[in-house]
Amino acid sequence: MQSLTLFMPDEAAMTALGARLAAVSSGKGTVFMEGDLGAGKTTLSRGIVRGFGHMGAVKSPTFTLVEPYELGDVALYHFDLYRLADPEELEFMGVRDYFDGHALCLVEWPGKGEGVLPKPDLTITISAQEQGRRLELHASSSLGETWLGALAPVIQ
Repeated sequence: MQSLTLFMPDEAAMTALGARLAAVSSGKGTVFMEGDLGAGKTTLSRGIVRGFGHMGAVKSPTFTLVEPYELGDVALYHFDLYRLADPEELEFMGVRDYFDGHALCLVEWPGKGEGVLPKPDLTITISAQEQGRRLELHASSSLGETWLGALAPVIQ
């Protein structure tokens, strides 16, 4: 399965989807999240982080660019590149070290890091609807396809 379209009626549904994505990802891979401001990228990220057992706040790393989480055996990095002025800034912060295959990397606003970021396993495009959110999930790797295959029966 290479793509899946979902409708999430509210924030609770978004965080629940995030928890399911955490479960199927096993804590490794790269997820790009695209959408307008306020679309729900951070809400979905919050669900993923909490899906690994994090009990504290999950804030958008808009000003720090990356928020690391060590959750048992899982290393998770939540990026928000909205304020990134130039993709080369990522090189200065050693971004390639984060994407070494041993962690789960969630990237909001991945277009801001184009040319420096690796190819994602899964891209989630979120758009606001009159009530709720529409999510387009597209796999770009066999790992992403595995995730979609595991998610589809649970959420449809």
